[in-house]
Amino acid sequence: MTGATVAEARALLESLGFDAERSNERSAIVLLSLLGLRPGDDWASSTNEAQGVTPIMEHARHWGVHWAPNTRETVRRFTLHQFVAAGLVEYNHDRPDRPVNSPRANYRISPPALAVVQAWGDDDAQDWIDEYLIEQPGQVESYRVARELHRIPVKLPDGEMVSLSPGGQNVLLRAMVEEFCPRFTPGGVVIYLGDADSKLALFDEERLSALGVVVDHHGKLPDLVVWLPEHEWLVLAEAASSHGPVDAKRHAELKTLFAGSSAGLVFVSCFPDRMVMRGYLTSLAWETEAWTADNPDHLIHFNGERFLGPY
Repeated sequence: MTGATVAEARALLESLGFDAERSNERSAIVLLSLLGLRPGDDWASSTNEAQGVTPIMEHARHWGVHWAPNTRETVRRFTLHQFVAAGLVEYNHDRPDRPVNSPRANYRISPPALAVVQAWGDDDAQDWIDEYLIEQPGQVESYRVARELHRIPVKLPDGEMVSLSPGGQNVLLRAMVEEFCPRFTPGGVVIYLGDADSKLALFDEERLSALGVVVDHHGKLPDLVVWLPEHEWLVLAEAASSHGPVDAKRHAELKTLFAGSSAGLVFVSCFPDRMVMRGYLTSLAWETEAWTADNPDHLIHFNGERFLGPY
């Protein structure tokens, strides 16, 4: 039996059906870190302790790699997400409904995959791999169903249903769509609805473009964009449960992003309750609105010419 090396880890990933991009050096080192292995360790000593992205990156130092903090998203999106999609790795196995942006989010090698890894280098390693590949589609489907059960259903103003990943600010986003919109944007059309998991749950890029707004990076958009044809307004709403509201900096960013809009702009900071809002009141920008989900019938108006309510 050979000890753990990056080359062997790449060979293992290739044997499991991963293509060149998903069996590159970065992916191999992430795999070794997830397994808790150091150079020369026996594959049989592999473990599958749940870890966050930061501990995984720190363990990579044992393999001579010092990833900068700004590579975190690359590791997460282009390696860990691929491993999860393939069923090699489980995401939040201890709590599938944990919010995507939770600091306790974690990854671990799935138990069936761990058994294969521990046999890597043995005479019967190929038998383990063959059996694993036969059973794997069912394991991936079981994991997908578990995640889907915890998704948040959201009913749009037109009656269409979409779903958001569980927890986090998406609970507030549902309230913004189902409680704020009927009260303050009746007749409005949701053009964009963000999701912490996939960055977007709904995006009518064509309609936004027709209004003169072209966006290259979805991450810069507010959490909710509603088109009010009666007034020719675009309502730009931010969910401020875990991220900041529309302060002076964000107000300027949004005005720049939507500078080409033929529609007037309305800026709204949305909070889960007044207690959370209280911590941001002094930083809210003028010419904006503030709304709380615990008092959905009321809106605070911070000056400006476009007043949303009451309806």
